[in-house]
Amino acid sequence: MLKRSILCLVPMCVFLGLFLSCRSGTGNGNGTTNGTAIIIDHNCMKLSQIPQQWIDQAKSKLIIAYGHTSHGSQIISGMEALINFAGDLYSFNGEGSGNALELRDTPFSGAHDLGNPDREAWEQATRNYLDNNPEVNVIIWSWCGQVSDASESDIILYLSLMDGLEEDYPDNYFVYMTGHLDGTGLNANLHARNEQIRDYCAAHNKILYDFADIEMYNPDATYFGDKIPNDNCDYDSDNDGIRDSNWATEWQDSHPGEWFGCSCAHSQPLNCNQKAYAAWWLWSRLAGWISS
Repeated sequence: MLKRSILCLVPMCVFLGLFLSCRSGTGNGNGTTNGTAIIIDHNCMKLSQIPQQWIDQAKSKLIIAYGHTSHGSQIISGMEALINFAGDLYSFNGEGSGNALELRDTPFSGAHDLGNPDREAWEQATRNYLDNNPEVNVIIWSWCGQVSDASESDIILYLSLMDGLEEDYPDNYFVYMTGHLDGTGLNANLHARNEQIRDYCAAHNKILYDFADIEMYNPDATYFGDKIPNDNCDYDSDNDGIRDSNWATEWQDSHPGEWFGCSCAHSQPLNCNQKAYAAWWLWSRLAGWISS
């Protein structure tokens, strides 16, 4: 059984009184945590802060199965290109061979992501896979665009299905995820549904990879969430309601050598860079890293 640790603890005053991000704590051994949530967001993107020993521990302890379609591929694309940029320390493959992290990319049958072919198929696909592959100890699924048109009850269904998996497979980590940005802004349905997921994870001590939050910040922690950003990192620079700039390409142009090129579905390389950095924070925390 994996050692559990609380990843990402930063208290904030939200609807349910608790939102935690990238601080330390102690896990309870069954995929949840003792009184806190595990949130991986824009605060979890400083790759150099992760001690090598926890990268190594992730490689030795974790067997990850990840289901996704095109938007979710941003994590994989970023992780693949990171190897050339930062070295073999960050290697991964589907077998864990060659001292690499074992990450099985899209191994499931019967579902493609959290909303394809419908909002429930992924849950049965997960059960089938775990029953046939009991060595797997981390499950992560991403959305494509289905959070944008989800109802409150649709998200309740998602959360309840995840909770049922946690109860039935107590030795596994199940990673929740928000939906990618769609340019509709902070007053639209997507943001409300992502907040619903965040609030639930904070209140019920879940593990969340906050896909949308990562898309709201550049590496300098400049916030663009109030500028109707979309998944391509376009934003409204002068508050006239029209996206006329791109925070990712702006940062790339002003920081040569500090980012790596890669094919990034629907977006810019920097977005996939940040998704990869956050993924390694997640793997390292699941392996037992407690950051200061």
